[in-house]
Amino acid sequence: MIDPLRITFDVACAPDRAFELWTAHTSMWWPKSHTVSARADLEVVIEPCVGGRIYERTADGEEHDWGQVTGWNPPSSISYIWHLRQDRADASEVEITFAADESGGSRVSIEHRGWDALGARGAGQRELNQRGWTHLLPHFQAAAR
Repeated sequence: MIDPLRITFDVACAPDRAFELWTAHTSMWWPKSHTVSARADLEVVIEPCVGGRIYERTADGEEHDWGQVTGWNPPSSISYIWHLRQDRADASEVEITFAADESGGSRVSIEHRGWDALGARGAGQRELNQRGWTHLLPHFQAAAR
């Protein structure tokens, strides 16, 4: 069994704002280098409902699917299948929770799992995603100030 990635960190805004930044203002902090097109004019869209698409859309209408929302519980959690730059059949699962902390900010917890379903490629995909989160999360933390 390949262990899930578990990441926990704090941000300086309340859970409702952190959830909103993650889900409705993703383009504000998501680095273009972590997209399919890498275009400066792209928008990252998370449709706000179970079954909603997660995708990037460029100004000229080009779209690339990244995943699909499987759980929508504002402002406390979102979960989704994730297949950025992968075939949908190779999707992993992400669950993110946003909880108030004693300082008025939020504790954000991420569990990224489902590596076993990828067979022999699972461990490598887990490592790739670990590096991806390491690069991505400082952008979110900076936006959540």
